[in-house]
Amino acid sequence: MNKKPFVSVLMPTYNSEKFIGIAIKSVLDSTYTNFELIITDDNSTDNTYKIAKSFQEKDARVKVFLNDKNYGDYPNRNKAASYAKGKYLKYVDHDDYIYPYGLEQLVYYMEQFPEAGYGLCTMEPQHNQPYPLILSPESAYLMNYSKMGLFIRAPLSSIIKRNVFLDVGGFSGKPYLGDLELWHKLSQKHNLLLMPGGIVWYRKHEHQESKKMFGNPDNEFDYLLIGEDFIKSSLCPLKVKDKERVLELYKKRKVRFLLSTIKNHSIKKGIEIKKKGDISLKDVFFYPIKKMIE
Repeated sequence: MNKKPFVSVLMPTYNSEKFIGIAIKSVLDSTYTNFELIITDDNSTDNTYKIAKSFQEKDARVKVFLNDKNYGDYPNRNKAASYAKGKYLKYVDHDDYIYPYGLEQLVYYMEQFPEAGYGLCTMEPQHNQPYPLILSPESAYLMNYSKMGLFIRAPLSSIIKRNVFLDVGGFSGKPYLGDLELWHKLSQKHNLLLMPGGIVWYRKHEHQESKKMFGNPDNEFDYLLIGEDFIKSSLCPLKVKDKERVLELYKKRKVRFLLSTIKNHSIKKGIEIKKKGDISLKDVFFYPIKKMIE
């Protein structure tokens, strides 16, 4: 009888023939062995699917699925998760890499803290205490908005309990916003475990999906607004005073973004941003003047 995998490693793919072999091999070289590797090819037009299938033929832990259509980045991530059987979900993207000891460490830390719903592992060092560090929903939001941007991490940084992922509905499918949105959703009611760095390696290259966001003011502004919406939500775990402080911070950020858009793009685009972000003329004049006199 086949043993049920404890970890489902998820690798959504699209046109990654250059890197996918390296990514797959990094998973298969893991010192931790009780996993399944689920690869969902989003109708690649290169040899990605063929390369993935070649690994499946050699290792029964590899399971390759060809999507019936091209779903796009985040829906493809959900597609991969839909096939998972493990207690934990671990994303390793087709162009990224996990160190041989990575899965073993992630499972070890998560099992030490059963109260954690998910974990993030690419943290900067904390100078007052070592990792691992468990955070309540309120503490996670506070740390994200006060000290360090916890919620800007890519899926490669995470390990998530499958039942928790399903409980929040997975990724919404919104382009470019999925990571930020999911961490906010998870931390509305689930504890977060912060773990040391050096577990995974994030590749940077010109064809990454995230690069499409930067330079497009609409996409960048949506990224800003999604965080504000979560603070306004009735499910936000912050106390009233902390919510007010963060919302005030968002007002300032939106004004800075508006002024930057006018300077670097056009007045017309700035007007669109002003309307989209519900930015008042009072705020436009107040915050720059306040900055000058502080």
